[in-house]
Amino acid sequence: MYAIIETGGKQYWVVPGEVLHVEKLTVQEGEEVTFKALWSASQDVKNAAASDSPAAKVTARVIRHLQGPKIIVFRKKTKKAYEKASGHRQELTEIEVKDIQLT
Repeated sequence: MYAIIETGGKQYWVVPGEVLHVEKLTVQEGEEVTFKALWSASQDVKNAAASDSPAAKVTARVIRHLQGPKIIVFRKKTKKAYEKASGHRQELTEIEVKDIQLT
């Protein structure tokens, strides 16, 4: 069984037991969060069209909050002696997908 969820403006293909990093959620560590599945499939329903796919809820547990890798932003204008560097670390939440329930 798998599902496609949307959070933080991005879509993720998830299966039960998977651990993934998503945009920061406003949920405490250890709590559970529920996502509405955009699309889902199971072993019981085969060759179903996207419009015929059953609605589902995805339950996940928040493991921890963390920051992603540092991304360096460097700007330079040639022949102008202009150089500017800055960095960014995205706030992320690590979640573990516990269950996908067809509704």
